[in-house]
This record gives sequence, C-alpha cells and structure tokens, in this order.
Amino acid sequence: MELRVLRYFLAVAREENISRAARALHIAQPSLSRQLKELEEELGKTLFLRGRRRITLTEEGLFLRKRAEEIVGLVDKTTDALTLGEGPVAGSVYIGAGETQGMRLIARAAGELGKSCPEVRLHLVSGDRGDIAEQLDKGIIDFALFVGEADSRRYEQILLPQRDSWAALMRRDHPLAQKQAVRPGDLRGQPLLLSRQIRDGSPVLGWMGCTLSQLNVVSTHNLIYNASLMVEEGLGIAVTLEGLINTTGQSQLCYRPLSPRLEAKLFLAWKRWQSFSPAAARFLELVQSMAAPAQQA
Repeated sequence: MELRVLRYFLAVAREENISRAARALHIAQPSLSRQLKELEEELGKTLFLRGRRRITLTEEGLFLRKRAEEIVGLVDKTTDALTLGEGPVAGSVYIGAGETQGMRLIARAAGELGKSCPEVRLHLVSGDRGDIAEQLDKGIIDFALFVGEADSRRYEQILLPQRDSWAALMRRDHPLAQKQAVRPGDLRGQPLLLSRQIRDGSPVLGWMGCTLSQLNVVSTHNLIYNASLMVEEGLGIAVTLEGLINTTGQSQLCYRPLSPRLEAKLFLAWKRWQSFSPAAARFLELVQSMAAPAQQA
C-alpha cells in the first residue's frame, strides 16, 4: 500500500466524486480509477459504493479513511519536522482539545508564537478526552489539553492557571432557572444530557452523590454544541462546563452554577520522552512561562 495511493483515496473520499478528485490531484481520471481499483484488489475489500453522481464509502472504506488520515498526517508531520533545517523557527504545531475555557491560554500562546515565529502554523483538533488521547498516543498531535489530570505514567503535563467550573445548562423558562444555583437534589429525576465521559466515580457523579443508573439520562454527547440545541428544544438539562455556549442576548438558554461549586483543573499534556520539533518546543516554552504561577501555587 503506497502513501501516494492513500492520498488519492483520501481525495476521492473527500470529494465524493472521481472526476473532481482527479482535477484536484492534477491526474487523469482513468489513472485515478485504475489505482483505486488496484487498492481494492490489494486489500480484498470494496472501499467505495459507486453511484451515478456520488461515491460513498463502505464500512471498510470508512475504516481505511480513518487509518489513512492518521498515516498521512503522521508522515507529513514527520517530514515537516525533519526538512526545515536551520534558520527561523517554522513548521507546524498540532494541538488536540475538548471544549474548555483553557483554550484561551492556548490562543494567547499562539498569538505570542506568531509574533516571534510568523512561519509557524497551529493545527487544532477537537474531540473528547478519549479521541484526543488516542491521537496523542499515536503521535498525530504534539499536545493535548485535558480537563482533569492526565495519566502521569504515560504523559508529561503542566497545570494551567485557569480552571473550568461545572454548571447546569437549561432553558430560561425552566423552573430551576429561577434559582441562583442548583444543588444535587435539584437534578435528581430531571431529564439530563451528560457527556459520555461522565461515568461512575467521576467528579460530577461524586458531587451528585449517586451512580449513573440512578439518574434520568435522556442523552449523551461528546461535544456540547449539538447537545445545547437539544436543551433549547426542551429535551432536558445539560450538566456541562460553564461558558462554552453563548447564553447572552436573545439566547433561550442560561447557566446555573452547581452548589457546592465544582471546578476542574486543566492540564497541557504530551507523551513522555517525546522529541519536539523546534516549533513545538517553542510553543511549549511559551505555555510554560504563562502557566508558571499555577506551577508555583
């Protein structure tokens, strides 16, 4: 399986059309079709369902797409780091993060990096903790921003000065919106939308003083935006980190903090014994300097 063919495969998967993919790749359509057919024969799997106007991926094609994106991304990242040579710091820094206010510090570090190293580019990957940890383990990203401490056996990490606070996201016309804060008993029996990362033993369930099975969970999610639309449509209350959804102006939604207050520490993590490109090393230096007060506390 050649890297070049994997790039061809990804182009067709992205364009959903061989003609458009061939134009984007600047190769002849018959040549592209032949190489894709040879890839299917090599793997012994059908990767595409070929319609009159659109090509879709089979289950095997979807699996290959995920793996091909990882392989091509890692090759490009490695090539980028090895071919820059001497001179001004340049290249790419790859950061994975869930939804958190900690991204503000990352943004400030990126701004400082851009001033001193204008040829550096940052690439952000969003996902939940499991998604981001997987990409960090595979070397696809350089850093991961975690809500809560990372596994110190696998990662180096620094504590960031910001902390996220947990809150209940609800419609403004919900009866609990009349309260200044919500307590554990307020949420018992309420239809709840929870992150799929909230499991028995997690801080949120510790705050509630119950197990997951004792709650009325109507939906789970990995990112809050789509869940907020379900809250807006009256499906229930989302227990989430505060400030991720704009509830100002004409928004039908509001946050109510948890009482007693429940906070989450934020950490920037990277693999142990990781070798950084000059760009990634410079980015880490900036974050460490900004996070120094938290380290000394």
